[in-house]
Amino acid sequence: MKCRHCGQELTLPFLDLGAAPPSNAYLTPEDLNAPETWYPLRLLVCAHCWLVQTQDHAGREQLFDENYAYFSSYSSSWLAHARDYVRGAQARYGLGLHSCVVEVAANDGYLLQYVREAQVPCYGIEPTASTARAARAKGIEIVERFFGVALARELAAAGRQADLMVANNVLAHVPDINDFVAGFAVLLKNHGVATFEFPHLLRMVQECQFDTAYHEHYSYLSLTAVERIFAANGLRVFDVAELPTHGGSLRVHAQRSDTGNKPVSDAVPALLAREQNAGMTTPDFYAGFQEVAVRIKNDLLGFLLQARRDGLKVAAYGAAAKGNTVLNFAGVRPDLLPYVVDLNPAKQGKYLPGSHIPIVTEARLRADRPDRVLILPWNLSAEITAQLAYIRDWGGQFVTAVPHMKVT
Repeated sequence: MKCRHCGQELTLPFLDLGAAPPSNAYLTPEDLNAPETWYPLRLLVCAHCWLVQTQDHAGREQLFDENYAYFSSYSSSWLAHARDYVRGAQARYGLGLHSCVVEVAANDGYLLQYVREAQVPCYGIEPTASTARAARAKGIEIVERFFGVALARELAAAGRQADLMVANNVLAHVPDINDFVAGFAVLLKNHGVATFEFPHLLRMVQECQFDTAYHEHYSYLSLTAVERIFAANGLRVFDVAELPTHGGSLRVHAQRSDTGNKPVSDAVPALLAREQNAGMTTPDFYAGFQEVAVRIKNDLLGFLLQARRDGLKVAAYGAAAKGNTVLNFAGVRPDLLPYVVDLNPAKQGKYLPGSHIPIVTEARLRADRPDRVLILPWNLSAEITAQLAYIRDWGGQFVTAVPHMKVT
């Protein structure tokens, strides 16, 4: 396999999780009687540009289809994050009635609803029909296409260029990262700005977040790699901020290389130096991550087996892609984890891919009164433990498996 950005041959291994179905391919009861497609889940490192990437097996149309079930609006903390971003961007970049905001991967309108509330003209680009419908129901215009240079040229020719483009948690999800990034350089106005948020590879490695790996994540990103990719495709990074979201993310601010005039902040060279000092441009940084994943898998299995021996009832919360990575790598099935609770109606009544664990409503949790609740989206632990605080009324405890087993 060749690097998605620079085309060099990939020879440096990073993580091998065996095989798994796509993490968001939730199953209906009828699907349980049909064969399920599993793909190898292996990550490799480009020793030339240092882009970490998932080995090619599944195309984007297979992963992001009309039944895509990830809806951003079911996390209250993520909605608050989006609202705060919009307020900050409006103040920083002077957005108003004559501006245009475009969000790529607008999902269910979780962010653009706040742009509309601020009376700033906007539209979204979202290829999945399920989330596009939800966004339109909020009154948001959606272009239901995959984004790249071709679509950017169409929109620019129609006079729909952007003062601000937003790309939250999508840069890692695109197979042709060069075409995707180059599209921003086309659709931005001369002095427009694009911001990108994505999980930070440095945090992934340092904090043992191996469950960030799944097929929908084609890339695992450092500022070092992103700056190179942007520079090759008409964008220049001028600011960066570290965020707590998704276990530790970056928000990168970029402008067109040819016309942008914003000075580069001190945060950019400072973070590049940190990544360099951490060894992210050396093979040693990527060694040993496989052993970390195996340790987490074994600890989870040990916990579930001991709970069963002790007669404890264990349930899970959050039918998240992260959780599917962990459960399928560990080989967990309904005999050890009988159900998972999720607030998203699009997932309820379905089954987790691979493990075939049923997804139920929160009412099951109250009725069943489990002794332990395993939080699969551990990055939302604070939000979830507050929401489910009532389990402590019957002596229940919360459990997370990543980055290490923890019972509280």
